Amino acid sequence: MGAILTITFPIFALIGVGYGAVRAGLFAPSDMKVLGKYVLNIALPALLFNAVATRDLGEVLNLGYVSVFALGSLLTVALTFVWFTLQGTGPARRAIAVMGSTCPNSGFVGYPVMLLVFPDVAGVVLALNMVVENFLLIPLSLMLLEASRDRQGKSLLRIAGRIILGVLRRPMVIGLMLGLVVMLAGLPVPLMVTRLMDVLAASASAIALFVIGGSLVGLPIVGQRVLAVQIVAGKLLLHPLMTALVLFSLPLIGLPVLTGEMAIAVGLSTAMPMFGIYTLLAQDYGHEGIASIALLGATAGAFFTLSALLAILT
Repeated sequence: MGAILTITFPIFALIGVGYGAVRAGLFAPSDMKVLGKYVLNIALPALLFNAVATRDLGEVLNLGYVSVFALGSLLTVALTFVWFTLQGTGPARRAIAVMGSTCPNSGFVGYPVMLLVFPDVAGVVLALNMVVENFLLIPLSLMLLEASRDRQGKSLLRIAGRIILGVLRRPMVIGLMLGLVVMLAGLPVPLMVTRLMDVLAASASAIALFVIGGSLVGLPIVGQRVLAVQIVAGKLLLHPLMTALVLFSLPLIGLPVLTGEMAIAVGLSTAMPMFGIYTLLAQDYGHEGIASIALLGATAGAFFTLSALLAILT
């Protein structure tokens, strides 16, 4: 148990430091947005570029990992969609519940965890997670949200195109794509550039966790708590469970078998709490209270579920 706490305690202690710093007035809540922009627009893109550009195609193009992550997530989407439909949950709240159950925070929480558990492949795992999340999970969730409101004559196909275009403009995706281009072209990365990217990447982990904690201060906690609890259960329990089911079913459906560090990494990745902008997306639909309760619950609960999962898998 001591070995597990050496991994999970620093992660959640730093989240607690961020929360305490904002709560004590050392930082303003608006400061978290600035720091978060630095991580999202500078540090993580540099990390992704380095993780891809400096490796071989075989290391980055891991079909088994992507298949497990994507299929496990799609199963979670389907099950949560059906579950909340049977409960009579409205379209907008149902879409928010599905998003919260299936979109993990790989950049701000997942990467720091991987950096402590599997430092050699942490960058590659983040890159693979970003591909699935940015090109499958987030667009699908946004499509469900858009389908819940009056589209004023706009087709879902047009909306989907706008969402994908928005994804391609994200700095993290640009960093990932640039790294892929450099790798495929076989271009050598100058040592000075690699070291610059290393320095920027090194700043991502601690600042990201600090921002997560600070961003929890002041979240509205008025909402349907029963629904929020179900979202937390979907994210921390159902998502990794469905991923494990897919992982063990790979040989039966003819997909590459995933083993070793990457098998553990995909399970841990899907067990992370939901991404940080979850409440902001829910706010546009008037359900930020539910999302805030779910985010608080998932972030706190992940300390226990991740510790248990690490004890089982490592």
